[in-house]
Order: sequence, then structure tokens, then C-alpha cells
Amino acid sequence: MVDTLNLVVITGMSGAGKTVAMQSFEDLGYFCVDNMPPSLLPKFWELVKESGKVTKIALVIDLRSRAFYDQMDEMLANLDNTNFVTTKILFLDASNEELVSRYKETRRAHPLAMEGRLLDGIVKERRLLSEIKNRSQLIVDTSNLTPRQLREEIFDNFKSAETQTFHVEVMSFGFKYGVPIDADIVMDVRFLPNPYYVPEFKKLTGLNQAVYDYVMQQPATEDFYERFSSMLHVIMPGYEKEGKTSLTIAIGCTGGQHRSVAIAERLGKDLGQHYPVETSHRDMNKRKETVNRS
Repeated sequence: MVDTLNLVVITGMSGAGKTVAMQSFEDLGYFCVDNMPPSLLPKFWELVKESGKVTKIALVIDLRSRAFYDQMDEMLANLDNTNFVTTKILFLDASNEELVSRYKETRRAHPLAMEGRLLDGIVKERRLLSEIKNRSQLIVDTSNLTPRQLREEIFDNFKSAETQTFHVEVMSFGFKYGVPIDADIVMDVRFLPNPYYVPEFKKLTGLNQAVYDYVMQQPATEDFYERFSSMLHVIMPGYEKEGKTSLTIAIGCTGGQHRSVAIAERLGKDLGQHYPVETSHRDMNKRKETVNRS
């Protein structure tokens, strides 16, 4: 059982950015539900309470379904009477001119103007939403915001101190098996001396301490590593600021068993002092004795 559930109700004008908002809350670790019928909410709360695993929920409720929206006041009143749900309402707004422009650009139909003028539908929706807007704890005007700026606004208001929204994947690989298609940064370390040609290291990997030490003690290794590491520390805050949630750094050698594994291990531990990091070795066990050149 959880003591308290943090609920954010995302609502507002159609076209004001609710989809971007929901995606942002997903990145913040919220369990997101889009337009759940209020009649299902009591059962939903019971399931959440019994699971004890969900503590942050974001519900998107708008006028795409009038029948559901008309019940929102009752739903919010019921939540206010509970002792296990803390509710905040996020209302997304935008000027009439901007909403018209967005609908014209996407060529979508406004939910209240399916057969009439677009502007009339927007005006009607604004009138219907006036009460819930007045009840909202946070109102964000997205008229002049880009999707990234809206995301930053949500993060600023709802990101908790323990929430990690940016993490790093450090991966070793072998070029003989192809470059990882999901890599953001690829570094080739085939210029380093190859432990494969040292008989006692041939069948080992970069996880072995002797192989690791062999790679790190090469004169070229330390100079390369310091420069590469320094570059990453310069550019990674920029990736995070631009709203990127993950960064995959791929370190490659020929077979992906010696040099790349050792460098990836060291890099993962170093970056782990500043970011959540997961280190993996894609090709470390794909050994082909007749052609292996790591």
C-alpha cells in the first residue's frame, strides 16, 4: 500500500500542447493515462493502491469526449475528499490566433468545430474550460513556447530532487559486427595496441584485470582517454539541456573483446560519478577463433 499518490491532471485548450506535456511527464517517471472515462477511475485507484508501485500519475482530460469531461468536476471533488491522493491541475493555454495557426498547420478538426468555423469552436471551448482554468494550480501559456521549452517548463515545476531524466549508455562493440545503429557518439580505438596478439591475452577479454592493465598502460591510451573524457564532459550538459533523455556512447575495436571493453569499463565508471550510467559489451562473447582480431 502507498500512503500518498501524486496526481497531475493535464487539461486545457485543444492544440495547446497536451501531447508534449504527457510525454514530458512520462520522462519524469509518471504513469500516464490519456482520457480515461471518469467512471473507471474508482477501480483504477483501487488497482493502483493495491499494487503499491505507482506513486506518480498524470491524467490527460480534455474535450475530445464531452461525456467524460462533463464528469471531471465530480471526479475532482471525490479526489479532494480522499486522504491518499494529492492533486494538481496543469492547464495549458494559448492565444486564439496561435491555436488557429496550429490547427491550420496540422489540418486537424477542432473537437467543438467538426462542422463549423474553427474559431467558433475555440471560443466555445475557452468558455467551457473557464471554471477548470480558475481551479488550476499551474497555468502555462504555450503561445510562444516551442515543444522543448514547454518540456523545460514542466520539468522545472514537477521534477523532484531524486528524479533522473538523463542517463548514459556506454557500449563496447566490434566493427566486424557493424556499428550500433542507436549510437549517438562512436569512438574507434583500433589505433591502440591489440592484446589479441599477446598469447596469454588472446582468449581473455577486457574485463580481465591483466588485459585491462595492458590496454591502460599503453603510452597512447592515457593521452587519448583524457582528451576524449574531457570532450564528453564539455558536450554532455548541452545534450541534457536540449532535452535529450539518454546518450549512447559506443566504443569500438575490431572484435569488441579487448580494447573497446576495457575503455568502455573505465569510461562507464568515470561518467557514473556524474550521471546514471549503464555499461554493456555487445560483442564480447561473439568470439570467432579463426578470424578474431579484437
